[in-house]
Amino acid sequence: MFDIPEGMIYLDGNSLGPLPKSVPARVAEAISGEWGAHLIKGWNLDGWMAQPSRVGDRVARLVGAPEGSVVMGDTLSIKVYQALSAALQISPKRKQILSDLGNFPTDLYIAKGLLTHLDQGHELRLVEPEDVAQAITEEVAVVMLTQVDYRTGRMHDMAAITARAHEVGAVMIWDLAHSAGAVPVDLAGCGAEFAVGCTYKYLNGGPGAPAFIYVRPDLADTVQPALAGWLGHEAPFAFDLEYRPAPGVERMRVGTPPVLQMTALEAALEVWEGVDMGDLREASIRLCESFIAEVEARCPELVLASPRDARARGSQVSFRFKHGYAAMQALIARDVIGDFRAPDIMRFGFTPLYVSESEVICAAATIEEVIRDRLWDRPEYLARQAVT
Repeated sequence: MFDIPEGMIYLDGNSLGPLPKSVPARVAEAISGEWGAHLIKGWNLDGWMAQPSRVGDRVARLVGAPEGSVVMGDTLSIKVYQALSAALQISPKRKQILSDLGNFPTDLYIAKGLLTHLDQGHELRLVEPEDVAQAITEEVAVVMLTQVDYRTGRMHDMAAITARAHEVGAVMIWDLAHSAGAVPVDLAGCGAEFAVGCTYKYLNGGPGAPAFIYVRPDLADTVQPALAGWLGHEAPFAFDLEYRPAPGVERMRVGTPPVLQMTALEAALEVWEGVDMGDLREASIRLCESFIAEVEARCPELVLASPRDARARGSQVSFRFKHGYAAMQALIARDVIGDFRAPDIMRFGFTPLYVSESEVICAAATIEEVIRDRLWDRPEYLARQAVT
C-alpha cells in the first residue's frame, strides 16, 4: 500500500506521510496524459477546476463533516488567516482571541499579524492547555486551538471545548493538522464554526500538499473571506471587477489550485476507502501503549512527555531526553525514523496503516541500544541540521 524502503521503521507520518504506491502512476498520467496531451483544455476535460471541491469531499468524510463543507487549496497558514478573519466578523464587538501555549507557532504568528493589521484593539490571549476551558469567558470572540499538540500529542476534548465556547457566544476554530487521518473527528457533531488542516501528514498527500478549510454549512453563505481571490468569486470567468462571493464554502477558494499536488493527494486518499476511523484509533492506541511500555522498561533515562491516558493523546508518543536531538539522529541513521522538537522532545508517530507491532518492538530495542551505549554521542549526530 505504501512505498517505504526495505528495513525502515517509519514513525514520522505525523510530520510527513509516506508515499502511497498508487500515487506515482497517477501523477505521471496527470503530467503526460492531461497536462501534456490536453494543455489548457485540462481545466475542463480533466476536471481540474472542480478538483478542490471533489477532494474536499473526500477529506470531509475523514473529519466528520458533511459533503460540500470542505474545500482544498493554498497553505494551512492561509486557511488559518481566512478562518480567523471570518470568525472575527461574526463577533465584531468582542476583542479577545483565546489560544494556548501548546498551539503551533504558525497559527499564533498568523493571528498576531492579522490583529496588528486590523489595529482594532484585539488581544491574543494565551493560556496553558489545561486552563483553556476556564479561560473561555464572555470576553472571548474566538477560540482558536490545535486539537492535538504537535510536540506532546496532548489532545483537547473537541466536543467539550466547543460546547463551552458556544455557551458564552464565542466562535470556534479547530486546527486539525495532527488530527485528520489520525483520530476520529466529528465536526458536524460538535458544531464548530471553522476547521482547517494540512494533508501532508497522516493523509499522505506529499510535501507541499494543499490545506483544507471547513465552514459550518449554516454559515457558508454569509461568511466574508478577507482573502477574496479570483477563484472564490461567484463567476470567475465573468471577470467582474467587483467581488461577489461564490455560494457556500467555495468562497474560501483563493488562488489557482495546485493541480499536480492535488492529484497526488486525491490518489493518496484512495487508501482510506473502507477504513473505519474508530478501528484505526483502537489500533493506534494499542501501538502507542506497547511503545510506551517497551521504551520505559528499556530506557529509564527517557521521560514520557505525552499524556499517559490514551484518551487524552493523539496518534503519537513523545519522550523528553536531554540529548534528544543527537539521539534521534542516531536512530535515523539506523533506519528508525522519528523527529525532534525543541528543546528536548523525541517524537514518534504511529499509523496502523503501515506500522506493525513487531516494528514497535524493534524500534524500542534500537532506542535502547542508542541510549544504553551512548551511540548518540558522536560529532555527526550532534551537528544540527536545518530541519529537525
